[in-house]
Amino acid sequence: MGKAEDDLVAGAQALGEKLARARAEIGRRVLGQEEVVAQVLATLLAGGHALLVGLPGLGKTRLVEALSRVMGLEGGRVQFTPDLMPADILGAEVLEEARDGSRAFRFLPGPVFCQLLLADEINRASPRTQSALLQAMQEQEVTIAGQAHALPRPFHVLATQNPLEQEGTYPLPEAQLDRFLMQIDVAYPDRAAEREILLATTGAEEAEAAAVFAPGELAEAQALLRRMPVGESVVGLILDLVRACRPGDPSAPEPVRESVGWGPGTRAAQALMLLVRARALLESRLAPGGEDVLALARPALIHRMALSYGARARGERLEAIIDHVIKGLFESDAGEAA
Repeated sequence: MGKAEDDLVAGAQALGEKLARARAEIGRRVLGQEEVVAQVLATLLAGGHALLVGLPGLGKTRLVEALSRVMGLEGGRVQFTPDLMPADILGAEVLEEARDGSRAFRFLPGPVFCQLLLADEINRASPRTQSALLQAMQEQEVTIAGQAHALPRPFHVLATQNPLEQEGTYPLPEAQLDRFLMQIDVAYPDRAAEREILLATTGAEEAEAAAVFAPGELAEAQALLRRMPVGESVVGLILDLVRACRPGDPSAPEPVRESVGWGPGTRAAQALMLLVRARALLESRLAPGGEDVLALARPALIHRMALSYGARARGERLEAIIDHVIKGLFESDAGEAA
């Protein structure tokens, strides 16, 4: 190996050790959600945004607060409500009068000007307010009164969403869903974990998470991740997976053609290329494999697809369709290997 390759290996190993410490510190505050923590960390490493879906009271807000401290990020929070306006998120121009009587507009930045924004219960605000985050998530800047204002780097949005079956919720626009790198489902903890949560959070003192990453180190980790090699077999598997989930593609299996209204775009393949590297780093590996694609297929694709009207009427679920595609791809690979 050359010097560049040696530096990459050494950097990846050091980052893997630091990530292990970060997971342990977050685990002191967030109990029983190890897979959720791993997926959120993978999202941050990949430089993206995550949508956390689950019922209230499962620790989503607590997780984001712990991440801000452990990852060395300046945190911000917006509670989304039906009466929330875009200016409440982005900021606004205000007219100020000086002592000499002159007047001038001054920009007052909103809570979006941070490094890790918690968009709490994002689907309780109207679609107009939800869309206020579109430019920020994609371009890392906001435009107010024709003037562009850059956001701090790195910039990440972790949005929590209540299940759509609850009252007072609005579905997120497709364009905004596509800007989330992953949709992470937050489920109930098992009995043992819930017992641990009760004992840890109802006493006189609670464990605190210590900072592991210094400011600026996450950006360095994101740059290193993009230098990690991805094998041709993994690239091919990502392409096969994404294209097989599009109902109009010749490679799509019958359940996709019959039940999917629209499938994932190229941004889904880009997300998987970054996420498989991040998952490999989190598991102290220097290169991703097919198992990483398998583990990340659902959270990377499910919010980028939609069932047809007929499939929804039949009670079908996207999870089952994605699992069918994955099973077909991996069985095909196993057959070719044999």
